[in-house]
Amino acid sequence: MRYTLFIIGFLCLPLLMNAQKGEKESTMKELVVTATGTLHNLKNVPVQTEVINRKMLDSFGGKSIEEILSSLTASFAFAEGDMGSQMQLNGLGNSYILVLVDGKRLHGDVGGENDLGLIDPQNIERIEIVKGAQSALYGSDAMAGVINIITRKHTEKGFYADNSTRYGMHNDLRQHNTFAFNIGKVGSQTNFQLQRNDGWQNTAEEYAEGMVITDSKNKTVNMFRNWQLAERLTYKPVHNLELYAEGSYYKKNICRPQDGTHPSCDVYTYDLRYNNASASVGGKLDVGRKNYLQLDIDWNKHAYYYDYTARTYETVHLEGEEYGPLDGEWYPVLMKPGQSKLQSDQQRVMAQAKGVFYLPYENTLNAGLEYRYDYLNAPNRTENGSASDWTSALYVQDEFDLLKWFNLTAGLRLVGNQNFGVRVTPKVSAMFSTGDFRFRVGWSQGFKTPTVKELHYRYLHVMGSSTFFNIGNTDLNPQTSNYYSANIEYRGRKFTVAVTGYLNKLDNMIALVNVPVGEIPAGITTAYLGDGSTNVQARMYKNMDDAKTYGVDINLSYQLLKDLMLTSAYSWLNTEANMYDASKDRMNSVTIDGTAHHKWSASAMYSHSFCNWYKLGVNLSTRGSSTRFYQNNRNGKPFQIWRINTTHDFGKPGKMLAYRIELGVDNIFNYVDRTMHPYHLGNNTSGTTVYGTFGIRFNYGKRVKNNILSTKQKTNNDEED
Repeated sequence: MRYTLFIIGFLCLPLLMNAQKGEKESTMKELVVTATGTLHNLKNVPVQTEVINRKMLDSFGGKSIEEILSSLTASFAFAEGDMGSQMQLNGLGNSYILVLVDGKRLHGDVGGENDLGLIDPQNIERIEIVKGAQSALYGSDAMAGVINIITRKHTEKGFYADNSTRYGMHNDLRQHNTFAFNIGKVGSQTNFQLQRNDGWQNTAEEYAEGMVITDSKNKTVNMFRNWQLAERLTYKPVHNLELYAEGSYYKKNICRPQDGTHPSCDVYTYDLRYNNASASVGGKLDVGRKNYLQLDIDWNKHAYYYDYTARTYETVHLEGEEYGPLDGEWYPVLMKPGQSKLQSDQQRVMAQAKGVFYLPYENTLNAGLEYRYDYLNAPNRTENGSASDWTSALYVQDEFDLLKWFNLTAGLRLVGNQNFGVRVTPKVSAMFSTGDFRFRVGWSQGFKTPTVKELHYRYLHVMGSSTFFNIGNTDLNPQTSNYYSANIEYRGRKFTVAVTGYLNKLDNMIALVNVPVGEIPAGITTAYLGDGSTNVQARMYKNMDDAKTYGVDINLSYQLLKDLMLTSAYSWLNTEANMYDASKDRMNSVTIDGTAHHKWSASAMYSHSFCNWYKLGVNLSTRGSSTRFYQNNRNGKPFQIWRINTTHDFGKPGKMLAYRIELGVDNIFNYVDRTMHPYHLGNNTSGTTVYGTFGIRFNYGKRVKNNILSTKQKTNNDEED
């Protein structure tokens, strides 16, 4: 809190000293689309939206989307692991946060941890963040909020190419390449990214079997490498129609240490491998007066494998056999080094049709249809080897602007699910405006059906000396929520401040709960305990009675000088949930795992051109968190981390070639959390790290821009706003 008060006071002091009445708004208008699915000036968007723009991204120089979100906002928390990023937004985890890339759902571990390595930070134009239940517009995965990653689109005539190579300590390598061209009616953009790191170990201490081991081989972050190749083709047969086809392939390998010295520790006999692929087709038809129709069809695949590095006996189920006790239907199979085994293959097909219409009497209608089919292939981890689920939806939203100072937005979503029938989720919000002030209030309902994994998946999770047998539950009920928010925002020429209070009440929240052996389906216990394990606890997905999160978010920015921008963010959060205690057969009131009551971030961004061929940028930033609370394995420690990044741009404006050098130091004061494994960390940084980046850009043609809509449409919207 001392740091937070200092940061806020530091930013507010210049405002008090230089306060001016009647400030004119900036001529640079920032357009956003995520909050309502329709285009708005950021100042006049009906639903509070946070934006991390390209200028902030260039100044900060983040190596990953996790680093960018945790450093440039205060509402996010991460606990990165082998399976992906355990992300949390205002108290709710991955499965409640919808991550979009250009408006399309990022496909990862359904109901689990998203691998945000799929997102190339060098290819981001901006990030739009809308908090709170957005189920009426975006569906079941948006009960905590929506993150929309808008990628860079090179749509001007001519050729474009760039290369960026970043290298830092622990052999951390980040490679990015883009090649794009637009000739006549045809356009193409190819992106490639590569990431690798040797990993690190903050401590060799590990608690296992009731004692502390001081020479464990387990790392804080394991060695990994991944790469991705993506292609997007566009074709404009006529001026008002654009068609596209795109696809990507992604592969990630995680190498984990073996430790035969201490069998009570996490002894890994296999590495992890992930294969992702995607393909999409669609188009957008401009039907005049800014009205348009859009169609998108997507296929996504996320599969992960065990790549064995040592001889391992696995208990497997043979295809065609029925499940049951060890009576010949389950077989131990020897897996040898070099062999692989599929653990799960999650595939999804989505079709979306959308229309936006600007109607008389200042009404903007946004309506659409969606169909989603999820398929899970997990031969040894599901009841019958595979499972599937489908959901269809119809949504409609109207934005009403009859009065210049008042906006009313209301929407409904009708959802039909294969297992849980039909449900309607409404939302309504209002915005009052006067001068540079905006007042927003909103209420929305959330609806989330259990995922295929929560219904059917079964797996062992090893943590230190304990092994947890996690079991899906086909008797789960859908989760529902009511989200309330109130926001006041001042956005002047130099100073911006936004304060938002919120309450999110959830019913039937799904969590893993300890259960007695009698609740485990027949035949599964002996199969999973057939490896000789003795300390195994059974946990099943259950509906908790209820939960709620509530808090306040504050965001400030101040253009202190022409070349110096100051920003700050603070988030206060509290959570309450009822969790079943099997040992006492009663519900206990607990804090949701991972909750930190206080989080904050701040930055000073300086940029100045010393001549027409050299530009210097300096970004000094800090982020911190109070204690993160957990039910098991202790709490995560509070931390404060400082970082500096410098950018050096060479090249005259309008020339074909431009160069960039970045030099930076992360964790300046060498903070390291040396909590022993497997207890929770507040932050997993390895200490002070130094890095450098070299980039080159070739642009033959007109200037590059992010094409959200045509230049004519942008001009029309700016004039109306």
